[in-house]
Amino acid sequence: MCFIVKKLFLSVIFNSCLFFLLFIGIQNSSKKSKVDLLIEETIELPISFIVGTSFIFGSILGSSLVIDRHNK
Repeated sequence: MCFIVKKLFLSVIFNSCLFFLLFIGIQNSSKKSKVDLLIEETIELPISFIVGTSFIFGSILGSSLVIDRHNK
């Protein structure tokens, strides 16, 4: 149980740091695009933000799947 909590905590801390660095990195981004969400489109967001957040959410999802797999 302690291993699962420790791994989840480290994953949250690591991804939060990546998210913080993402905000610092997109300050000078000039290329913007919209994301099509099947129902509507989002506002224009920097492409680096779209790619970075998808990487971070994928990392969170991947680490939670590994935690669930070891739990069984």
